[in-house]
Amino acid sequence: MAYQKRISSHVPQLLLLALVLACANGYDLKLGFYQKTCPKAEAIVESVTADHISVAPSLAAPLLRMHFHDCFIRGCDGSILLDSTKNNQAEKAGPPNLSLRGYQVIDAAKTALEKACPGVVSCADILALVARDAVYQIKGPYWPVPLGRRDGRISIALESLTLPAPFGNIDQLKAQFASKGLSVKDLVVLSGGHTIGTSLCSTIAIRLYNFTGKGDTDPTLDSEYVPYLKSKCSPTDKTTIVEMDPGSFRTFDERFYTNVLKRRGLFQSDAALLDDKETSAYVKLQAQSHGSTFFEDFAESMVKMGQIGVLTGSAGEIRKHCGLNNYS
Repeated sequence: MAYQKRISSHVPQLLLLALVLACANGYDLKLGFYQKTCPKAEAIVESVTADHISVAPSLAAPLLRMHFHDCFIRGCDGSILLDSTKNNQAEKAGPPNLSLRGYQVIDAAKTALEKACPGVVSCADILALVARDAVYQIKGPYWPVPLGRRDGRISIALESLTLPAPFGNIDQLKAQFASKGLSVKDLVVLSGGHTIGTSLCSTIAIRLYNFTGKGDTDPTLDSEYVPYLKSKCSPTDKTTIVEMDPGSFRTFDERFYTNVLKRRGLFQSDAALLDDKETSAYVKLQAQSHGSTFFEDFAESMVKMGQIGVLTGSAGEIRKHCGLNNYS
């Protein structure tokens, strides 16, 4: 397969990048972290993920999104996995996270790992591995995942409101990514994750029906695409889903950039990529070159994202159950 050839030639560079990033940030993450304490850890996660994705390939998108949402709040610490308690509404109860799904994959992997090597592998590491393996299972790119994350104990629903929003403009998006140590290139590359998955009609209702409060449509949307979206989504529809990459929403490819260039990106944040010189140039490059560097670039940006604000050493804990702190 072309995608396998394309990514395999870059694996050595990606491995080097992963090592350099971990060292440069002073983190204790490393490739093969569980080699002695749980040697089959990565194989177990890969197997569990493959079992689920083979039955429900559409889970790849929300699992990738779950990892992104986890890392952008308190770092990649598995806090997105914690359940709400009587005294606290957790991140997964926050509005941007209500549509996330696939928690059962993480739980299944954790159960298998606890049986093989109890109390060793963190939920944060499991999520990072599952996101990678799920994308690879649908013939997306592969990237090395340095391990050694520990699980955070704090998860607050309101903090989810700080996530990059689908209605964000380019300045807001650039600032949010920069605050996490990610570049403008990382922004446009990781936005390419919208090549898979779906969204609720309610997310784009204002863009379609009341963009400026006068019953109008966002003028940056392709006028020929608007009738199609309106045929799918009524103004008050809160349950229907629409594909982010129509006709290709289960295939990891460069068509997202083709859609954005045609002004058919589903979200305002997608359209915003044309409002910056650097992001616009990248959109045009991938659209016109059939994604010549997209897989490699995505892999590189995922390595960087996966190391945001990680807990290592004696910080945090290794949860016994991903939805519960050990002493909650």
